Amino acid sequence: MSTIRVVFLGTPDFSEYCLESLYGDNHFEVVGVVTQPDKPAGRKMALTPSPVKKFALDRGLRVLTPENINTDEALREIESWNGEAAVVVAYGQILSQKFLNMFEEKVVNVHVSILPRWRGAAPIQRAILADDRETGVALQKVIKKLDAGDVLGVRKLVLSDDLSALDVLEKCKPLAGELLHIEFMDYLRGNLAGAAQDESLVTYAKKIEKSEGIIDWRHSSRYIFNHVRAMTMGPGSTTVLSGKRLKITKLNVKSLTGKHQPGIILEVNSKIVVVGCGEGSVELLEVQPESKGKMPVAEFLKGNPLKKGDKIG
Repeated sequence: MSTIRVVFLGTPDFSEYCLESLYGDNHFEVVGVVTQPDKPAGRKMALTPSPVKKFALDRGLRVLTPENINTDEALREIESWNGEAAVVVAYGQILSQKFLNMFEEKVVNVHVSILPRWRGAAPIQRAILADDRETGVALQKVIKKLDAGDVLGVRKLVLSDDLSALDVLEKCKPLAGELLHIEFMDYLRGNLAGAAQDESLVTYAKKIEKSEGIIDWRHSSRYIFNHVRAMTMGPGSTTVLSGKRLKITKLNVKSLTGKHQPGIILEVNSKIVVVGCGEGSVELLEVQPESKGKMPVAEFLKGNPLKKGDKIG
């Protein structure tokens, strides 16, 4: 089979890894890349290209950054690249049927969940918040309905307690690469049809809102532990102490049972802080005060003395 001409659509770091996987595979020729427009970033809010755009420009690939990919102008430009198939990885825009028709339905999407569970924008974070025991990466055909296309392949990953959402995303990169090297190629060769998703098993991973980063100490200790793990992808897990915002970046479950006044400090010494939850308690390990970097709780306590019975949140 001759080299397949592929158009790639993606934006963040995870997408860049997938683009690199395709670019380094001699079965594929990346004929053009579509990514989101440059966005302000950093303290100076300077316009910054996406990781995908940086990778593409460094290798002399054609790059398109439309505000709306579905305009006639953008579609004409993409069509001129003469791509035979398209790969979509966290691109950030909904694709029109006109776009899909250009590739005769040879458009696939890499999605970070075991579909049909967690269709949508925040699958890793929702899986952790739901206390799922596993997640993974799915390769699916793209149709108009969000994340509803036939599944071409899945790679699974155990969601162990030591993995934050960012850790999970990192571990999913090589799994996505495998799917593109193997299942995507098999699909293009006509050796793989895909399997329809069971609509009765569908759950939706809606976008994480900034307000969801606020810790509700009325939840169980297990939920709050998962909350801190999940919010590492943004916006972070925050609470209030003495009128100031405090980000909790690492904690452990101290106990799973026992009713407590939510947010009450149950135990404190020079090294640890134990906080009561609606059910159980947690031990704070690492925090980030406003306008400061992350620090161990022991260091935080030196300048912020606490006592048993104080309230957090």
